[in-house]
Amino acid sequence: MPRSKEVEEIFDDANGDLALGELDDAVEKYRRCVELEPDFFDGWHALGMALMKTGHFKEAIEAGKTAVELQPNDQLAWSSLSLFYVRDNQIAEAEAAGAKARILSWGGKIKKDEPPPSDSSSAS
Repeated sequence: MPRSKEVEEIFDDANGDLALGELDDAVEKYRRCVELEPDFFDGWHALGMALMKTGHFKEAIEAGKTAVELQPNDQLAWSSLSLFYVRDNQIAEAEAAGAKARILSWGGKIKKDEPPPSDSSSAS
């Protein structure tokens, strides 16, 4: 699905902010992108990376989970989600996401209906 001109411009601005180290501005703009277009994979992935860089690991995980739900066969998305889990010290979840990235690197596929690993912090 083609992106709107507005979202493309906001996303480009956010990428520029990220390159300049203006992480909070980038996060704000990436959030705006996914608010406007909730199925924008690149927006969710970039938001997760920017949130991780600002130390907001739980939010980065949520953005990463949305990214892998949108594109379950994207190796980079699973690798990034694994990194977000590591930064939040959720090692089992990181290993599960990393395993999915490895499967994809070997040419395998992840089923679309297979949910991303759940947070251990939300377990009762």
